[in-house]
Amino acid sequence: MSPIFEFLFGQYRDYETYQIVLEVIAVIFGLLSVWYSKQNNILVYPTGIISTSIFVFLLYKWGLLGDMMINAYYFIMSIYGWYVWTRKVSDTQFTPITRTTKKEQQFSVIIFIATLIFVYIVYETFDKWTSWTAYVDTLTTAIFFVGMWLMAKRKIENWIFWIIGDLITVPLYFYKGYTISSFQYLIFTIIAVYGYIAWKKILDKNPQTLLR
Repeated sequence: MSPIFEFLFGQYRDYETYQIVLEVIAVIFGLLSVWYSKQNNILVYPTGIISTSIFVFLLYKWGLLGDMMINAYYFIMSIYGWYVWTRKVSDTQFTPITRTTKKEQQFSVIIFIATLIFVYIVYETFDKWTSWTAYVDTLTTAIFFVGMWLMAKRKIENWIFWIIGDLITVPLYFYKGYTISSFQYLIFTIIAVYGYIAWKKILDKNPQTLLR
């Protein structure tokens, strides 16, 4: 076996085949979801629901409580986002891409702080402060919670939170030994940058965006 291949994927030798297959499937649908989000396409949600439901199961099996909570939250917010994106604000237009209001920015701060407190309580209850990665998990969970809420509300700032969270998660997942998921977040980061650019062009061109 190649030393490089061993370095990147050696940890998977201890996994059951079905877990590897499920992770690959979840990653594929996760990438599709982020791509559809970049395209401002409603398919972001059904593909995201498939991906997150699989990851909730896998992360539970792997004992990654923080990451499991993130994906469970994604699942719930995907259902909410699906509703918001398809809700008509007039006879011809659906919820458009917009920038966050001051009130929404304040609520984002509340979500961030509340998530930090919630994750702390959960980790303390289940005695999960066993590694420095737990503290990073707490931070990324709060970042992603805000990002998902803003995406569900169709706010362009959601991409900023995704980019920051993804950049932290790439090396974190690699360190944990989940190379496939680490590569996924690397691609997420690239798509998120292009997603922000694409949404900004749509917003600048037509503030009252139609659902595609």
